[in-house]
This record gives sequence, structure tokens and C-alpha cells, in this order.
Amino acid sequence: MSVDLDKLNTEQRNEKAANLDKMTPIEIVQLMNEQDCTITDAVKASLEEIAKTITAAEQSLKEGGRIFYVGAGTSGRLGVLDASECPPTFGVSPDMFVAIMAGGSRAIYEAVEGAEDDTSQAVYDLKEKSLNKKDMLIGLSASGRTPYVKSALEYAVSIGCRTASIACVAESEIGKVAAIAIEVITGAEVLTGSTRLRAGTAQKMVLNMISTGTMVRMGKVYGNLMVDLKPTNEKLKSRCIRIFKEATGLDDNAAIHYIEAYDGNLRQAIIAANDLKELRGFRQTRKRM
Repeated sequence: MSVDLDKLNTEQRNEKAANLDKMTPIEIVQLMNEQDCTITDAVKASLEEIAKTITAAEQSLKEGGRIFYVGAGTSGRLGVLDASECPPTFGVSPDMFVAIMAGGSRAIYEAVEGAEDDTSQAVYDLKEKSLNKKDMLIGLSASGRTPYVKSALEYAVSIGCRTASIACVAESEIGKVAAIAIEVITGAEVLTGSTRLRAGTAQKMVLNMISTGTMVRMGKVYGNLMVDLKPTNEKLKSRCIRIFKEATGLDDNAAIHYIEAYDGNLRQAIIAANDLKELRGFRQTRKRM
């Protein structure tokens, strides 16, 4: 069955880029930069819906549920990226944010023909992950019409899940299914129909907000510090030391001592150090009395 894409903003031709093939490198990057500058305003128009999604995601996690990202192509890969970065950033289980991509893991690296049109596979993939009503499903589709994503949302709604959608067109098909419709209107791409460009950037920005906002609400940060960061490599070990020092006011030696004493658990190390500082302060106050 043919698909009519004529009405989709993401498929329109960007007249400013009509002579793209004749531009010099500097002209190309200037044009792309100019077009990218419109993305933040497009996202700004959807902040209320993004905030509602954070609230819904928080509720699901507090009930013992999970957050599912479902997408195809670029949108699916962005979901995989965001979900995979949550465990090292926030110290959470890989099962908390789950990314499902049309075509499976192979589709992360190469196109899997027809995967995004397979509606029954979407339901199968969710059942295989035991999706349940405590979970929340966020469907990702720049065009707002991807059959795999729409089918996933329909199944999630049918079993009572919280749902949201992220599209880059108005009145999207997936937005009509989801309880919360995030529609970031990015318009025609510099390279016609290539939604890995502005649409992809917009979706990445929205996912950044959702995962970060949800983790903040779940108490995974102290101030704006990543206190549940895991020191799994040299860079992250150094970052843990810096975070410890910021949170406690102590020096490098104290940071290393406490972090090692608590087997790399930065949160516990900070709590222990601050508790000891508070106790010492109390004792000094008593002595002066």
C-alpha cells in the first residue's frame, strides 16, 4: 500500500536549500546552522506536554513500572541512545528505561526493510518484554505515522499503560493514540525528507528532558550533581571525586578515602562524609556552650 507523504511537514522541500548541491562547504554549514537555530523554539512550544510526560513517567516508576521507548529508524536509534545512557548517568538498572526498535538490535546499525510497517511484530516485541499497566510507553516517530510505533501505542493503551508520543508534525497519527502528544514542528529539512537532521535533533532534546527530568524527580541527583554516577572508568572516577568535593567541601584525599570505603557508591560516600561533618560541628558547638 502506498503512503501519501505530501501533507507531512517533514517531507516538504526546504526552498532555502534548493541549490544545496551547488553550495560550498561554508555555505552548507551556514545554512544548516541557520536552520538548526529554529529547533529550540519548536521544542519550547511543547514544554507543557513534556512536563506532563515527566510526571507520568515518575508515577510509573514509583509504582514499580518501567519506561519504554519505541521507534523505528532514526527515532528508534535515539530511543536506544537515551535509554542506554541512563544506567551510567543515574546508576539505575538497565531495565528501568527500555528501548525497543523496529527490526531489533540489527536495525541499530543497518536498515531492516519493512520493519517499521510490521504492526504485529510491535505487539509481539512488547509482550516479550512483559509490558504491563504499571509501565509507560513513549512512541517516537518524526512523521507521526510509523505503523510499528502506532501499533505499539495502541497495544499499550489497551492494557492500561500510561502513554506519550513524540512526533515532528501537527495532529500526528500517534498523537491521536497516546494520552500525551508531544508535537515539535521542525518543518522541512535541508536535505528533503532526511529527518535525522532537525527532527532528529528535536527528538533528542525532548528525550534529554524526559529522562533527566524524571530522574531528578526520582531523587537521583543532589542539587545538580550526579550522585548516583558509577565510577566505571578513569574519566568517571575523576568526575566522582569532583562531585564528592562539590557536595562535601572536602579535598581529593577525603574523596578517594570515602569513595573507596563505600565501594564506589558515591551517594553513600557523600552522605557519610556530610553526616560526620555535621556530627563534628555539633560536638564543637557543645564544647563552646
